[in-house]
Amino acid sequence: MAKLNKNLKTLAKQAGGSFKTVSDRMKIADRFAERLLKLNVQVRDIKNIKTGHIELYMKSRLSEEISKRTLQNEMSAIRALLRVAGKTFMANPAHEKLSNQALGISATSRDGTKVAIPETYFQQVLTSVEQKDKGVAYAMRLSRLLGLRTEETVQSAKSLRTWQKALINNEGKVRVVFGTKGGRPRDTTVLDREATLAAINDGLRYLKENNGKLIDKPSLHTAIERYRNVVRESGLTGKYAPHSLRYAYSVDVLNFHIRNGFSKQEAEALASMDLGHGDGRGHYVARVYNKVE
Repeated sequence: MAKLNKNLKTLAKQAGGSFKTVSDRMKIADRFAERLLKLNVQVRDIKNIKTGHIELYMKSRLSEEISKRTLQNEMSAIRALLRVAGKTFMANPAHEKLSNQALGISATSRDGTKVAIPETYFQQVLTSVEQKDKGVAYAMRLSRLLGLRTEETVQSAKSLRTWQKALINNEGKVRVVFGTKGGRPRDTTVLDREATLAAINDGLRYLKENNGKLIDKPSLHTAIERYRNVVRESGLTGKYAPHSLRYAYSVDVLNFHIRNGFSKQEAEALASMDLGHGDGRGHYVARVYNKVE
């Protein structure tokens, strides 16, 4: 299976695209190879991958309540690998058995189904996470307070000292550098200085006793899997999947900018930049991220 993993990662690079696209495709390739091993599929080269293997993989992922949008992205990456490997028939999005519809992952829109997580439910989940893994709990707090994506959350340990210094100096923003989409750093508005500083300080204390990591795993991939598994087991699934923490931050930061005198359109643009989108995506963020029950 190690040979298949290497084979898929090579194809992931050859399929081209931006740095972020290639990076994400390599992670999916790694997950695909790893999951096939767990499913007792014994193949060493993508040329031996059969339709049934991909169907089995997607069925396994669906059983974990992974969002359909995420699984659509995974299938897009897998099709790219198949295409580069010359298996163009299987790579066809309209394939009889491997189309999104046939796999049960169609009928979604980019608007998604997540909503901003209510504070009471967030605290309930956080209490459960703390009992399972305190490092994951500290990371989850930071995700909610700063609107971090999952990869940014897992890598936040690298920036805690910098963020602490910024808040001690009464700066209103912290710079998110690691794990950002497209490798683009952003300055994110801090909404609750005391709560954020407390979360950072707790995280720094934890790092001293846990190899300098919030999630002590040998690789970024396994750390992300650990984070997702723990929060999912504790209740962050469906409409309240991990991204709902980011949605809640979006609602809060939009209201923050409006309270500070900005027009609705200006506030939407600022919130979009706080989340790492361009200022031109303010309307999109307002429509998609600011959904509440």
